[in-house]
Amino acid sequence: MEARDRLIVGLDVPSLAEAQAMVETLGDTVSFYKIGYQLTFAGGLDFARELAQEGKKVFLDMKLLDIDNTVASAVENIARMGMSMLTIHAYPKAMRAAVEAARGSDLCLLGVTVLTSMDEQDMIDAGYEYDPHTLVLKRAEQGRAAGMGGIVCSAEEAGAVRQIVGPKMAIVTPGIRPAGGDRGDQKRVMTPADALKAGSSHLVVARPVVKAADPKAAAIAILQEMQTAL
Repeated sequence: MEARDRLIVGLDVPSLAEAQAMVETLGDTVSFYKIGYQLTFAGGLDFARELAQEGKKVFLDMKLLDIDNTVASAVENIARMGMSMLTIHAYPKAMRAAVEAARGSDLCLLGVTVLTSMDEQDMIDAGYEYDPHTLVLKRAEQGRAAGMGGIVCSAEEAGAVRQIVGPKMAIVTPGIRPAGGDRGDQKRVMTPADALKAGSSHLVVARPVVKAADPKAAAIAILQEMQTAL
């Protein structure tokens, strides 16, 4: 894959009009978009279908977690929408149900391990017995065993996760910040080039592009930095 196939721009904007304007601004520079909760509840699902119909790839970041039947039913419908990627919280039962429901489709299911906004103290506060790194690796093993298409983790864990999941599974890393960029609310971050070198296959970048004064120039700069690592 080229850099353009690996960059996923997060449309983390408050309105459908802003998302449409961003996609138009970025043009052919970007071919892959993430739609998460913020845009989903502002008409984002219909927009996701439109993007897919226009030939763009769409990563639907829903982080599904529910009883098996509910997860499976949701995955079946999302697969029919033409989405490229979908996130599931990396609980073994939920992942197994999702994998069975997506069988025969082109939908790549991603197991969300530990959010990149969480550090060790956050894990303790949430009642987990594992530190972030240990839990990420445990859930990566479970995702591989369940037959998932990939794992979502921070770039800090990408190398260790790659050793667990092998060369074929996707490793999608949010928390990507160009050198000197503002971390915002992310605690485990890495630059685009370093993330790819560490083992990431796809990079999710939102604020450094969508909040930039010139989003297209920002995306091009990130793609150029990514290319140095490929």
